[in-house]
Amino acid sequence: MNVLVCNVGSTSLKFKLYDMPACTVTAQGAVERVGSDHDAVFSYKNNGTGQGLSAEKQDIPDYQTGIERFLQELTAGENAALAKVEDIERVGFKATLSKGHFGVHEIDDAVLDGMREWLPMAPLHNVAYLKAIEVMRGVLPNARFVGAFETAFHRTIPMERRIFGVPYEWYEKYGVQRLGYHSASHGYIADMLNAEKKEYAAISCHLGGSCSVCAIENGQSVDTSFGMSLESGLIHANRTGDIDCGMIPFLRSQGLSEEEILEGFQKKGGLLGISGVSNDLRYIIDAADSGNERARLAIDVFVHGIVHYIGAFYLDLGRLDDLVFTAGIGEHSARIRRMVCDKLAPLGVRLDEAKNEACHGQAIISAPDSKVCVRVIPTNEELGIARRTYELV
Repeated sequence: MNVLVCNVGSTSLKFKLYDMPACTVTAQGAVERVGSDHDAVFSYKNNGTGQGLSAEKQDIPDYQTGIERFLQELTAGENAALAKVEDIERVGFKATLSKGHFGVHEIDDAVLDGMREWLPMAPLHNVAYLKAIEVMRGVLPNARFVGAFETAFHRTIPMERRIFGVPYEWYEKYGVQRLGYHSASHGYIADMLNAEKKEYAAISCHLGGSCSVCAIENGQSVDTSFGMSLESGLIHANRTGDIDCGMIPFLRSQGLSEEEILEGFQKKGGLLGISGVSNDLRYIIDAADSGNERARLAIDVFVHGIVHYIGAFYLDLGRLDDLVFTAGIGEHSARIRRMVCDKLAPLGVRLDEAKNEACHGQAIISAPDSKVCVRVIPTNEELGIARRTYELV
């Protein structure tokens, strides 16, 4: 079965075509800077032949143009991987959330209505996906469309860890609860661990532009740092993470508008807000090493948050067999991994410094005497979505 996975950003499109159930990528493509004036970047590759193209300064004003351009290369270009678009049987989306639809669902009008109703929870993400899905349904009328929602993996979290201390009717009427995100990533980590063993207690740390920690027991999510919105949990590159809700009326009383408050929470907070340097941890580390105290503080706050959730989840699980680092920072920052593991020494975590520094790709980086197996596993969200899309009956 040909399964096309589409990952949509506010100004980007990423595609991978899988031959399922072999899990083989037969073609892939990407469009960056969708909507820019003759400045978009388009790339395409036929993985079977290894041939493709990369072009800058492209005119791709909208998702319609970007999607049609990819499908043209996929089926009609000199590096075509398929004979016709009708050969695409399913399309899987790494969609964010839809009211009443928290798992993996075939996308129908009810699912789309749920995405629209919860636009305030994920305005940038859901708007982008709604546009892309609309275009895809038009150009691929015979395909089945599947939303592997970013809340899907966390439906197994027990109720006592999902419910907030709000009026219960808010949960019943509005769906207010801990939803969790990064399901494609944490679910992939679970898939990797499931391939090795049936029973285990693990904590997965997805650390990138957006960050979360997830407790996994025997392949199922049992807790996560994200709450209901994407602004919760750990601090992120630009987003605040957990805050005191009483801060909102206080900031209003200080003269800040609703727009200014939301901008501070969603775009000017997190690592950028504390450091004042960048939302990119690499530049923040450089600044800290040059004596910038705010940059150093941002790193310390980031590490403290990760350790805080790991400690809480350790008690949730009752033990810890595997500690996994994944995503951009988790996979590439030996420094953050070391700082986190040093603080976890009371749990018996011991890092092999040489392995940690030399790590490039998947590896075990714990010392032989460590009570916890510390791993780096590069995430593969698209493969996880392809599997869920293929498995949907």
